[in-house]
Amino acid sequence: MSEKKEVTFEQAMEELEGIVEKLEEGDVPLEKAIAYFQDGMKLSKLCHDKLQSVEKQMDLILREDGELAPFDLQEEE
Repeated sequence: MSEKKEVTFEQAMEELEGIVEKLEEGDVPLEKAIAYFQDGMKLSKLCHDKLQSVEKQMDLILREDGELAPFDLQEEE
């Protein structure tokens, strides 16, 4: 996993899917499997953090005056 530039959520998911495929094949030496697993965990955390960030953004909506306000979903009874 390269951390030279900002990785998008989609790129991280693609890399993670590739790692999962390699590990599922089962033909990976133990040392390489551990390295893949570590990279996968980093990618998983990156995706999780990005999703949490988006979730926080989605909790706010723009008011007509341009200010951000909390957004509460009201469930039907």
